Amino acid sequence: MNTSASFIAHLIELRTRLLHSAIALLLVFVCLFPWASDLYALMAQPMLAKLPKGGQMIATDVTTPFFVPLKVALMAAFLIALPYILYQIWRFVAPGLYAHEKRLVWPLIVVSTILFFCGMAFAYFIVFPVVFGFITASAPAGVAVMTDIDKYLSFVLAMFMAFGITFQVPVAVVVLVRMGFVTVEKLREVRPYVVVGAFVVGAIFTPPDVVSQLMLAIPLWLLYETGIVVSSWVGKGKPRQTESL
Repeated sequence: MNTSASFIAHLIELRTRLLHSAIALLLVFVCLFPWASDLYALMAQPMLAKLPKGGQMIATDVTTPFFVPLKVALMAAFLIALPYILYQIWRFVAPGLYAHEKRLVWPLIVVSTILFFCGMAFAYFIVFPVVFGFITASAPAGVAVMTDIDKYLSFVLAMFMAFGITFQVPVAVVVLVRMGFVTVEKLREVRPYVVVGAFVVGAIFTPPDVVSQLMLAIPLWLLYETGIVVSSWVGKGKPRQTESL
Protein backbone atom coordinates (compact mmCIF):
# COMPACT_ATOMS: atom_id res chain seq x y z
CA MET A 1 0.00 0.00 0.00
CA ASN A 2 2.86 2.35 0.84
CA THR A 3 4.55 1.52 -2.46
CA SER A 4 1.33 2.23 -4.36
CA ALA A 5 0.81 5.52 -2.53
CA SER A 6 4.40 6.52 -3.20
CA PHE A 7 4.00 5.71 -6.91
CA ILE A 8 0.82 7.79 -7.13
CA ALA A 9 2.57 10.66 -5.33
CA HIS A 10 5.39 10.52 -7.90
CA LEU A 11 2.87 10.61 -10.73
CA ILE A 12 1.14 13.62 -9.21
CA GLU A 13 4.48 15.35 -8.77
CA LEU A 14 5.43 14.56 -12.37
CA ARG A 15 2.11 15.92 -13.63
CA THR A 16 2.63 19.11 -11.63
CA ARG A 17 6.12 19.65 -13.05
CA LEU A 18 4.95 18.96 -16.61
CA LEU A 19 2.01 21.31 -16.19
CA HIS A 20 4.23 24.11 -14.89
CA SER A 21 6.64 23.59 -17.81
CA ALA A 22 3.82 23.58 -20.36
CA ILE A 23 2.30 26.76 -18.92
CA ALA A 24 5.67 28.52 -18.99
CA LEU A 25 6.22 27.45 -22.60
CA LEU A 26 2.71 28.60 -23.59
CA LEU A 27 3.08 31.98 -21.92
CA VAL A 28 6.40 32.69 -23.64
CA PHE A 29 4.98 31.52 -26.97
CA VAL A 30 1.97 33.84 -26.63
CA CYS A 31 4.33 36.74 -25.93
CA LEU A 32 6.45 35.92 -28.99
CA PHE A 33 3.53 35.25 -31.35
CA PRO A 34 3.21 38.84 -32.67
CA TRP A 35 6.88 38.74 -33.73
CA ALA A 36 6.82 35.27 -35.32
CA SER A 37 7.58 36.61 -38.82
CA ASP A 38 10.42 38.77 -37.48
CA LEU A 39 11.92 35.77 -35.70
CA TYR A 40 11.86 33.77 -38.92
CA ALA A 41 13.46 36.67 -40.80
CA LEU A 42 16.21 36.73 -38.18
CA MET A 43 16.76 32.98 -38.50
CA ALA A 44 16.80 33.22 -42.31
CA GLN A 45 19.28 36.11 -42.37
CA PRO A 46 22.42 33.93 -42.85
CA MET A 47 20.86 32.39 -45.98
CA LEU A 48 19.38 35.61 -47.32
CA ALA A 49 22.72 37.39 -46.94
CA LYS A 50 24.40 34.83 -49.24
CA LEU A 51 21.75 34.68 -51.96
CA PRO A 52 22.57 36.40 -55.26
CA LYS A 53 21.20 39.91 -55.78
CA GLY A 54 17.44 39.69 -56.13
CA GLY A 55 17.35 36.17 -54.67
CA GLN A 56 14.66 35.19 -52.23
CA MET A 57 13.20 32.26 -50.34
CA ILE A 58 9.99 30.59 -51.48
CA ALA A 59 6.98 28.78 -49.97
CA THR A 60 5.69 25.79 -51.96
CA ASP A 61 2.72 24.88 -49.70
CA VAL A 62 -0.36 27.02 -49.14
CA THR A 63 -0.12 27.02 -45.32
CA THR A 64 3.68 27.20 -45.06
CA PRO A 65 3.93 31.02 -44.79
CA PHE A 66 1.70 30.86 -41.70
CA PHE A 67 2.91 27.74 -39.91
CA VAL A 68 6.68 28.06 -40.41
CA PRO A 69 6.99 31.35 -38.48
CA LEU A 70 4.84 29.80 -35.74
CA LYS A 71 7.27 26.88 -35.53
CA VAL A 72 10.16 29.32 -35.19
CA ALA A 73 8.31 31.23 -32.46
CA LEU A 74 7.64 27.94 -30.64
CA MET A 75 11.30 26.99 -30.89
CA ALA A 76 12.35 30.38 -29.53
CA ALA A 77 9.79 30.07 -26.73
CA PHE A 78 11.19 26.67 -25.77
CA LEU A 79 14.73 28.04 -25.65
CA ILE A 80 13.67 30.99 -23.50
CA ALA A 81 11.65 28.75 -21.16
CA LEU A 82 14.35 26.06 -21.07
CA PRO A 83 15.99 27.23 -17.80
CA TYR A 84 12.62 27.09 -16.04
CA ILE A 85 11.80 23.70 -17.61
CA LEU A 86 15.16 22.34 -16.44
CA TYR A 87 14.43 23.73 -12.99
CA GLN A 88 11.15 21.77 -12.94
CA ILE A 89 13.04 18.62 -13.94
CA TRP A 90 15.51 19.30 -11.16
CA ARG A 91 12.70 19.70 -8.62
CA PHE A 92 11.30 16.31 -9.68
CA VAL A 93 14.54 14.29 -9.54
CA ALA A 94 16.30 16.07 -6.64
CA PRO A 95 14.57 14.14 -3.80
CA GLY A 96 15.98 10.87 -5.15
CA LEU A 97 19.58 12.09 -5.36
CA TYR A 98 22.35 11.82 -2.82
CA ALA A 99 24.01 14.93 -1.43
CA HIS A 100 27.14 14.74 -3.62
CA GLU A 101 24.95 14.06 -6.67
CA LYS A 102 22.88 17.17 -5.96
CA ARG A 103 26.06 19.24 -5.80
CA LEU A 104 27.07 17.87 -9.19
CA VAL A 105 23.79 17.72 -11.13
CA TRP A 106 22.65 21.33 -10.83
CA PRO A 107 25.96 22.84 -12.08
CA LEU A 108 25.92 20.29 -14.92
CA ILE A 109 22.41 21.39 -15.92
CA VAL A 110 23.48 25.03 -16.00
CA VAL A 111 26.67 24.29 -17.94
CA SER A 112 24.83 22.00 -20.37
CA THR A 113 22.28 24.71 -21.11
CA ILE A 114 24.97 27.33 -21.70
CA LEU A 115 26.95 24.96 -23.93
CA PHE A 116 23.85 24.11 -25.95
CA PHE A 117 23.23 27.80 -26.59
CA CYS A 118 26.90 28.21 -27.47
CA GLY A 119 26.59 25.40 -29.99
CA MET A 120 23.58 27.08 -31.60
CA ALA A 121 25.37 30.44 -31.67
CA PHE A 122 28.44 28.80 -33.24
CA ALA A 123 26.24 27.30 -35.97
CA TYR A 124 24.35 30.56 -36.61
CA PHE A 125 27.21 33.06 -36.61
CA ILE A 126 30.10 30.95 -37.94
CA VAL A 127 28.91 27.80 -39.69
CA PHE A 128 25.85 29.09 -41.56
CA PRO A 129 27.60 31.99 -43.36
CA VAL A 130 30.38 29.66 -44.53
CA VAL A 131 28.07 26.81 -45.57
CA PHE A 132 25.50 28.99 -47.34
CA GLY A 133 28.24 30.98 -49.03
CA PHE A 134 29.80 27.76 -50.30
CA ILE A 135 26.45 26.39 -51.51
CA THR A 136 25.43 29.53 -53.40
CA ALA A 137 28.89 29.98 -54.90
CA SER A 138 28.99 26.39 -56.17
CA ALA A 139 25.61 26.59 -57.94
CA PRO A 140 25.94 25.95 -61.72
CA ALA A 141 25.56 28.87 -64.09
CA GLY A 142 21.94 29.65 -64.89
CA VAL A 143 20.62 28.01 -61.69
CA ALA A 144 18.70 30.31 -59.33
CA VAL A 145 19.36 29.40 -55.69
CA MET A 146 16.00 29.63 -53.88
CA THR A 147 15.11 27.35 -50.98
CA ASP A 148 11.70 26.54 -49.52
CA ILE A 149 11.22 28.14 -46.11
CA ASP A 150 9.97 24.90 -44.53
CA LYS A 151 12.98 22.94 -45.79
CA TYR A 152 15.26 25.72 -44.61
CA LEU A 153 13.70 25.52 -41.14
CA SER A 154 14.24 21.75 -41.05
CA PHE A 155 17.87 22.20 -42.08
CA VAL A 156 18.48 24.89 -39.46
CA LEU A 157 16.87 22.86 -36.67
CA ALA A 158 18.97 19.82 -37.61
CA MET A 159 22.15 21.91 -37.55
CA PHE A 160 21.19 23.54 -34.24
CA MET A 161 20.62 20.11 -32.70
CA ALA A 162 23.86 18.72 -34.15
CA PHE A 163 26.01 21.56 -32.83
CA GLY A 164 24.06 21.88 -29.57
CA ILE A 165 24.61 18.19 -28.82
CA THR A 166 28.24 18.40 -29.98
CA PHE A 167 28.91 21.09 -27.41
CA GLN A 168 27.69 18.70 -24.69
CA VAL A 169 30.78 16.51 -25.14
CA PRO A 170 32.75 18.08 -22.24
CA VAL A 171 29.80 17.51 -19.90
CA ALA A 172 29.45 13.88 -21.02
CA VAL A 173 33.16 13.27 -20.51
CA VAL A 174 33.14 14.80 -17.01
CA VAL A 175 30.06 12.78 -16.00
CA LEU A 176 31.61 9.52 -17.22
CA VAL A 177 34.79 10.18 -15.25
CA ARG A 178 32.98 11.34 -12.11
CA MET A 179 30.76 8.24 -12.13
CA GLY A 180 33.77 5.98 -12.54
CA PHE A 181 32.80 4.52 -15.92
CA VAL A 182 36.09 5.58 -17.50
CA THR A 183 39.40 7.11 -16.45
CA VAL A 184 41.20 10.13 -17.82
CA GLU A 185 44.03 7.87 -18.91
CA LYS A 186 41.62 5.72 -20.92
CA LEU A 187 40.14 8.82 -22.56
CA ARG A 188 43.60 9.87 -23.66
CA GLU A 189 44.30 6.37 -24.91
CA VAL A 190 41.25 6.29 -27.21
CA ARG A 191 41.91 9.80 -28.56
CA PRO A 192 42.77 8.61 -32.11
CA TYR A 193 39.47 6.75 -32.37
CA VAL A 194 37.58 9.82 -31.15
CA VAL A 195 39.22 11.97 -33.82
CA VAL A 196 38.18 9.51 -36.53
CA GLY A 197 34.68 9.32 -35.03
CA ALA A 198 34.43 13.12 -35.00
CA PHE A 199 35.01 13.26 -38.74
CA VAL A 200 32.50 10.46 -39.30
CA VAL A 201 29.90 12.39 -37.29
CA GLY A 202 30.74 15.53 -39.26
CA ALA A 203 30.19 13.66 -42.53
CA ILE A 204 26.81 12.30 -41.37
CA PHE A 205 25.22 15.37 -39.78
CA THR A 206 26.37 18.17 -42.08
CA PRO A 207 25.88 18.99 -45.77
CA PRO A 208 28.10 17.01 -48.17
CA ASP A 209 30.93 19.52 -48.36
CA VAL A 210 34.32 19.39 -46.68
CA VAL A 211 34.07 22.83 -45.08
CA SER A 212 30.94 22.17 -43.02
CA GLN A 213 32.17 18.70 -42.07
CA LEU A 214 35.41 20.19 -40.73
CA MET A 215 33.48 22.87 -38.85
CA LEU A 216 31.66 20.16 -36.89
CA ALA A 217 34.45 17.59 -36.59
CA ILE A 218 37.17 19.94 -35.33
CA PRO A 219 35.05 21.52 -32.54
CA LEU A 220 33.90 18.03 -31.55
CA TRP A 221 37.51 16.93 -31.14
CA LEU A 222 38.51 20.11 -29.29
CA LEU A 223 35.53 19.78 -26.95
CA TYR A 224 36.57 16.21 -26.21
CA GLU A 225 40.02 17.49 -25.27
CA THR A 226 38.38 20.14 -23.09
CA GLY A 227 36.42 17.43 -21.32
CA ILE A 228 39.64 15.53 -20.60
CA VAL A 229 41.29 18.64 -19.13
CA VAL A 230 38.28 19.46 -16.93
CA SER A 231 37.99 15.82 -15.83
CA SER A 232 41.62 15.79 -14.73
CA TRP A 233 40.86 18.79 -12.51
CA VAL A 234 37.58 17.46 -11.12
CA GLY A 235 38.72 13.90 -10.55
CA LYS A 236 36.66 10.81 -9.87
CA GLY A 237 33.56 11.05 -7.69
CA LYS A 238 32.67 9.00 -4.64
CA PRO A 239 30.76 5.75 -5.03
CA ARG A 240 27.01 6.21 -4.63
CA GLN A 241 26.63 3.83 -1.70
CA THR A 242 29.25 5.57 0.46
CA GLU A 243 27.35 8.81 0.95
CA SER A 244 23.97 9.31 2.51
CA LEU A 245 21.28 11.83 1.68
